[in-house]
Amino acid sequence: MSKLWGINDVADFLGVPAQTLYQWRTKNYGPPGRRIGKYVRYVPEDVKAWFEAQPQGAA
Repeated sequence: MSKLWGINDVADFLGVPAQTLYQWRTKNYGPPGRRIGKYVRYVPEDVKAWFEAQPQGAA
């Protein structure tokens, strides 16, 4: 397993503001993240799989 990503790593990968990821989490949208203590961490492969599963042109 590779190193876990933080919220800023995911935001950089997706090209969205970190605040957008927080908003998505409240709406049960976005890549699956896991809370570890007070931090949210993402498995890079899960983020990439979520991205690939999105329809092209999704808004």
